[in-house]
Amino acid sequence: MDIIGQFPLFDFPEYGSAWMMGITGTIHILASHTSVGAAMLFAFLAYKAYKENRSDLYPYMKKYGMFLLIFSYVIGSITGPGIWYTATAASPRGISALIHNFVWVWATEWVFFVYEVIGVFVLVYFIDKIDKKTHLKLTFSFALASVGTLALIIGIISFMMWPGTQAYYVTGSASDAFFGTNTFPHMFLRIGFMIMLSGVIGLLISSAIKKDNAALSNELTKKMGYISMLGGFLVLFFFMWYMGTLPDNAHAVFNITKEEVIQNRILITIIFSLYFLIAIIKPNYISTPLAGVMIFVILIGGIWPGEKLRESMRKPYVAGQYIYSNQIISRDVPGKNIKSELPIIAEKGLLQVNPFVPENLKVITEENKLQAGELLTKMACSNCHSLENSGKYRPLKDRLVGMDKEGVKAILYAIGNGGMSYMPSLSLPEHETDAIAEYLASLKY
Repeated sequence: MDIIGQFPLFDFPEYGSAWMMGITGTIHILASHTSVGAAMLFAFLAYKAYKENRSDLYPYMKKYGMFLLIFSYVIGSITGPGIWYTATAASPRGISALIHNFVWVWATEWVFFVYEVIGVFVLVYFIDKIDKKTHLKLTFSFALASVGTLALIIGIISFMMWPGTQAYYVTGSASDAFFGTNTFPHMFLRIGFMIMLSGVIGLLISSAIKKDNAALSNELTKKMGYISMLGGFLVLFFFMWYMGTLPDNAHAVFNITKEEVIQNRILITIIFSLYFLIAIIKPNYISTPLAGVMIFVILIGGIWPGEKLRESMRKPYVAGQYIYSNQIISRDVPGKNIKSELPIIAEKGLLQVNPFVPENLKVITEENKLQAGELLTKMACSNCHSLENSGKYRPLKDRLVGMDKEGVKAILYAIGNGGMSYMPSLSLPEHETDAIAEYLASLKY
């Protein structure tokens, strides 16, 4: 019997598997992006301290480094494996694609990361035990390693949106997969955001030293305000470039949520522009509680919507525009000896070709039709949608309100024929389409 290389279904009721990756990823991004931005900030401060003989900057750098060590490298090191765990459970074939295409790139990134971890310990614990010139050299090497990890990981993440070139499908080479039209705008966009984050964290540290040295606190608060403003400007500038390099399906998703996204971006821009202006004009107004609250605001109001948008715009794919979010391979990739699974699914049906379907559901009968329809819906839809009436993440209830079985079938046929560029073009045999429609209609959305 023909089967496809599917994995067991990971279904997280009400929220969906994508939320689990998103929550873990958002926390990880706050930590990891702070570390890269802080590495560049460290280089700037170390250069200033060395050239201007500003010994008073070193205690600030040490406090910042201690915060970075705990916040970025402890939390980041915990949530990093957390992403691996949730992503492997929710999207095993997507992770497999990334590993098979970029195993040596990822290995290189880990070398840089190990250097980062050692480097931050050295910078924090030896800051007053080595000469300033040596410390400056170490700081610059730490910054280069941090930017190196970003440059390597961005090529991998960009491939998740779409491959570097169309040649990739023929050659299967890592370079063709890595260097895409959106790799560099994506990298510069993230660098801008990292610079802004380094300033936001810097404001927390500078406000915390106000009691010990008010003059230095105000000076550094102003500098962090300028740095944050620069980073925010770069984010806005490179976001425009980045959006121009995305595929049609990404723009289709963006157009659906454009009004909400634009409103969110405008609100966040206004809030943080005012915050940074206050830091520049009235630095003594920036208190530690306010700076802590603004970190939380950028997490909830900035990173979460941004990452959710990026993940959404990838749909219907999870990697390389050949693996759907529901783990089905949608096109041939001769360079990797990969063949599309859509023809065999259209002929045999999902229940027949998935090795983890229970035997009692392989063949649809009147007795098991609803149960089979539920399983088919979960296999085809649950990675992107919550199915329950109480669902929170892209709930189907919001899209199928008041529809009967025939109405649901009409939508399924439209999707199967490629009528929605952001939905998997999955054409199923009539009996499986009918089972899905009957199950969805039975939920009485």
